[in-house]
Parts: sequence; C-alpha cells; structure tokens
Amino acid sequence: KGTLLFNNIFSIVPAVMMGISEVVGSFEIIIVARFIVGICAGLSSNVVPMYLGELAPKNLRGAIGIVPQLFITIGILTAQVFGIRSILGNAEGWPILLGLTAIPAVLELLFLPFFPESPRYMLIQKGDEKNARKALQRLRGWKDVDEDLKEMRLEEQSEQAEGQLSVFTLFTLRSLRWQLLSIIMINMGQQLSGVNAIYYYADSIFTSAGVKESDVQYVTVGTGSVNVLMTLVAVFVVEASGRKLLLLIGFGICCAACVILTVALELQDSLQWMPYVSIACVIIYVIGHAIGPSPIPTVVTNETFRQSSRPAAFMVAGSVHWISNFTVGMVFPFLEVRKGLGPYSFLIFAFICLVTFIYIWVVIPETKNTTFLEISKMFAKRNKVEIVVEGEESKMKESGATDDRQDIITAF
Repeated sequence: KGTLLFNNIFSIVPAVMMGISEVVGSFEIIIVARFIVGICAGLSSNVVPMYLGELAPKNLRGAIGIVPQLFITIGILTAQVFGIRSILGNAEGWPILLGLTAIPAVLELLFLPFFPESPRYMLIQKGDEKNARKALQRLRGWKDVDEDLKEMRLEEQSEQAEGQLSVFTLFTLRSLRWQLLSIIMINMGQQLSGVNAIYYYADSIFTSAGVKESDVQYVTVGTGSVNVLMTLVAVFVVEASGRKLLLLIGFGICCAACVILTVALELQDSLQWMPYVSIACVIIYVIGHAIGPSPIPTVVTNETFRQSSRPAAFMVAGSVHWISNFTVGMVFPFLEVRKGLGPYSFLIFAFICLVTFIYIWVVIPETKNTTFLEISKMFAKRNKVEIVVEGEESKMKESGATDDRQDIITAF
C-alpha cells in the first residue's frame, strides 16, 4: 500500500508538467513527463494486482485480479472519448486532456490510506498477527478469520527457509523453475501476440472499408467499448471457467483472427466485401485478447508464487511485459514497411499465439479456488521437488532426498 501511495508522485507531477507544457512553450517537458508517467505505469501494473491478490479470498481471487485490467480498459476508453476532436482532441484541448491524468492519482491519495494493508504482508513478512487479523476482519466482514490465518501460517512455514527472494535468487531456485518459465512465456505471448499491431492497423482497415476519415475516431471508441465489455465478462466468468480455459480460448481466437486478417488484407483490393472481413477480424481479435491474454497473466503471476517470491516474480513479469511491448512497437513497423511483409507480418503473431496456446495447454495447471500453497504443490511435481508441511515443521526437498540439510533446492 505504501508503494502505491508513493507512486502517485509519478502521476501527479508529470500531469502538471504536461498541462503547462503549451503555456511555457516546451515540448521537452512533455518528453520528460511521459518518461516519469511511464515509471508510474510500470509500478502500478505490478503492485496493484499483487496487492489485490493478497487481499482477496481464494474463491474471488481471479475476479478481483482482473479488476485492474478492467479499469485499464475503462481508462483507455475514457481517453478515446475525450480524445474525440470535438471534445478535447484538438489544438486547444490537448493540454487539458493530458493534465486530466492527475485526477485518478489524487483520488487514490485521498482514499487509499483508509484501506487496510495486505494481511499476508503483515503476517508473513512483518510477523504482525494482530494487525493481520484486524485487516482480515475488515476485508471479510466477520470476526472469525482463523481459517484464513491458518492458511497463511502454512504458507509461511513452507517458505521459512527461503526468506525474501531477490530477482537473482528467483532464477536459481529449482523449486520455482517452471513457475518462472510460465510467467515469462505468458507475458511474452500477451504482448508478442500482436495486440498493438492490430490497433496500429485498425484505422487503415476501417478507412479501407469505407468509413469516413472523420468518423474513424468513433469506430475506435466502439472498439474500446468492446474491449471494456469483454474484460467485464472475464471478471464474471473467470471463477466458473477457470484461468487456463480463458487463456486457451483467448489465444486460440487471436491466432485464428491473425490468420484470417492476413488473408483479408491481402485480398481486400480484389474483393469488394473483404474489408468488412478485416473489420470483423479486428473486433474478434479484441474480444479474444480481452477475454484471456490481457487480464489473466497477472492473475497467474499472483497465484503461482508465494509471499516470499511474489514481488520478485512481478518484477520479472513486468519487465518481460514492457520489453515485449517495446519490441513490438519498434519491430512491427520495420517488418511491415521496410521488409515489405505487409499483412503477412500477422502470420508471425499467429505463430506466437499458437506456441503460447500449446505451452499453456501442456504446462499451466488450473488454479481456481485453490490456496497459494496448493498451487506450489502442483508445480512441485514438475520441478521434481516435494513440499512437506507438518505442524510447525516445513521443508522442501528433492524427490528421493534423505538428508534434511539438503532439502532446499537452491540451484538448477
């Protein structure tokens, strides 16, 4: 919670800078401000889902874990609406539009202090059972939280020997090998699946289908609305359908949409109705990505790591996410124009979607309605280690090991 409060500085300060940039006549201020607000986005995209995941009961952890992505899509849609040329998307309104980004940060500064700290953080990392109990009672709405505290104590016992893990240590623990590989694969797949390239192509696709250039902005708002709607659907179905199924459906839809879009873009000059197929592919792709690849990776990252390794895991996942995002932004225009691939560049994204689909199908277990410790035990079999929790004793050992001093696996 403290990190989130501090992070608001990186939102309010650049918002003010961007708001006054036109008055002082300096575009350099906008560049610096965008860099600072990028720090805010990077921290928020990791800390918010981690905080909410630690607050949530196991039967609602998936739904609550998707809420940050839901509000991201709402934020995008809000920006698209205010960015309409007749509202703030014009020469007079753009400084106000950029300055409005301070409003959510101010609201968080006002209200977040009244929210409880993460009970898991208080109990497992701070050893403060009294405040952890109080936080749980506020969150659950009843006084009997002994079952939640018992589950947290078991998790604490199972990882006592590890301590708080750094990013470097995370890469050396055999007991976390497949969890780490999984979040890397899913977060790479999420961004390298071509979602930004789809949005890059969207305006030209809509124009080719006969949409007036002045009306494209309204079609874009419509696409943003679909994104919000499908993410909202994911919130309500994730606990019933599970995380794995939504990921498989999402990546499968994105793969098929990319293949069909390639064909449609290649033939749109020769067949009069083909541009409408292209529009349908864009919308279907957005639906597929919103139902699984966009919201679920943070949920999986949250659930597949325990308290001691979760912050480091989110650092790795966040780094992979933004590096992959940057890679698509830099490489796609080069492939599409300089290398002359044109619409065939979407076949690359289709292949990445297919590879991610296969990996999820083979490796990722279903984690709905299970505790963090139970999920760790699922991965323990694949990692060829064993997690044993008996009363006050806890140990993690390699299958077949007999010497308790060698129970903790610390290297590949």
